[in-house]
Amino acid sequence: MAEVTTAIRPASTERARTVRTSAIVWKVVLYAVLIILSFSFLLPLLWMLSTSLKDTEQTYHVPPIWIPWPLRFQNYPEAMVAQPFGLFFLNTIKYAVLSGIGAVLSSSVVAYGFSRIRWRGRDVLFFVCLCTMMIPFEVRMIPLYLIFRNLHWLNSYKPLIIPAFFGSAYFIFLLRQFFMSIPLELSEAARIDGAGELSIFWRIILPLARPAIAVVGLFQCIDAWNDFLGPLIYLNQPEQFPVSLGLQRFLGQFVEKLAWPYLMAASTVVILPVVVVFFFAQRTFIEGIAISGIKG
Repeated sequence: MAEVTTAIRPASTERARTVRTSAIVWKVVLYAVLIILSFSFLLPLLWMLSTSLKDTEQTYHVPPIWIPWPLRFQNYPEAMVAQPFGLFFLNTIKYAVLSGIGAVLSSSVVAYGFSRIRWRGRDVLFFVCLCTMMIPFEVRMIPLYLIFRNLHWLNSYKPLIIPAFFGSAYFIFLLRQFFMSIPLELSEAARIDGAGELSIFWRIILPLARPAIAVVGLFQCIDAWNDFLGPLIYLNQPEQFPVSLGLQRFLGQFVEKLAWPYLMAASTVVILPVVVVFFFAQRTFIEGIAISGIKG
């Protein structure tokens, strides 16, 4: 019996060693693939940053130069004064923040009604709401333009801000999933104490849903910051342009020969606020996405 036990132990030890080796090899391969994919994703950003520090000769050099020398940091201030980018930034911040507030307020109220209140036809109406996500903006573009023109909202930020106060199907779905993960016992206890639906929503649900609320606000602000088609349709006055149209106007300055270093410098400055915001809010951002996407 002792001989059998002695023979089994080396076999089980060898099997465990083989399993550990396979797991280590699999992790090494997985991380190697992730590093390669991450580098390929960052490649355009690295090229943009590299080009923003080049002079004209280095820009058109063949083969391409990845690490320019000498570094020409003057491209940044020279690009910023070529167009009033300070005004463009202020315009973008103005309507991006207001639209973010509108998306949070409207989507959270609608999501609360779909998740915490029982009423006839709720699920059908929620299904219809989700179906609206399948309609691209290009399909709604002309009807919306005609509506805003009849309302005399053109050449103002109203078409870019006010629709956010009527909710977004994606944000409603995101918040509904998060609200459904909150125990119903909390609402029931509040109702026993005499709290109404509005009080429960404001004092209980919203404080517990801060990660999801932050995600909705960030998503809407980033969408507004990167939006090009909306401002292009509704805004005609240069003093109202956001940074997206400012870059397009900057591009139009160089008709004969495009100044790539200046354009890349301006583009780097434009995307920098989004990168900084995501860097400082990534924990809340990822937490809100993970919880609202898994639970519910």
